[in-house]
Amino acid sequence: MTPERLDKLPRYAVSDEAAAYIADALMDLALQFEAAHLAQIRRHRQSIAPRCDGDPCQLDLFGNHPPF
Repeated sequence: MTPERLDKLPRYAVSDEAAAYIADALMDLALQFEAAHLAQIRRHRQSIAPRCDGDPCQLDLFGNHPPF
């Protein structure tokens, strides 16, 4: 998030214990969501990943330049 958007978020006063419980609950929710929708998430990420002719895991750092 940009600093401008962070300034517009409401600020709630919570105790350290409450902040820890809320963070745990949000992480648990995120993990449950990811587990339930992992196949869809992977399909989407593969659809937006750059395509390579060779090894899909190898980055093309130098392009197709002629040899010296």
